[in-house]
Amino acid sequence: MASQSQNNLEPAHNFRVAATAKIWGTTVGIFALCIPLSAVTRSGAILPLAALGGAAVGTVAVWRGDDKKSQPNYLAQQQIQLLETRIANLETIVSSNDLDLHMKIQQLAASDRHPDSLPERQN
Repeated sequence: MASQSQNNLEPAHNFRVAATAKIWGTTVGIFALCIPLSAVTRSGAILPLAALGGAAVGTVAVWRGDDKKSQPNYLAQQQIQLLETRIANLETIVSSNDLDLHMKIQQLAASDRHPDSLPERQN
């Protein structure tokens, strides 16, 4: 059981590492453009700091994401089992009601054949 939960975390961890690598790889490219642009536009360190802040916020968002969202197979399996149980219960109810309905139809058919022997009314 512990190995299954650890296996479920591996893809989430790999996704987070890949997303973090893309975020910081893009940030390095932005730094390469921002540093010469900040010298030409005389904006100072505003552009590189904005890039650094954006990368930091993106990384935090990736790593602090909800763990339940990263395990859809586990939740889906629980939902499938719950739905299968509910369907089985409904099938049981329908089959018992179907049997009762079939018996009532037979009684009505028998009473139609023999109008003298009508069943007593129940109040």
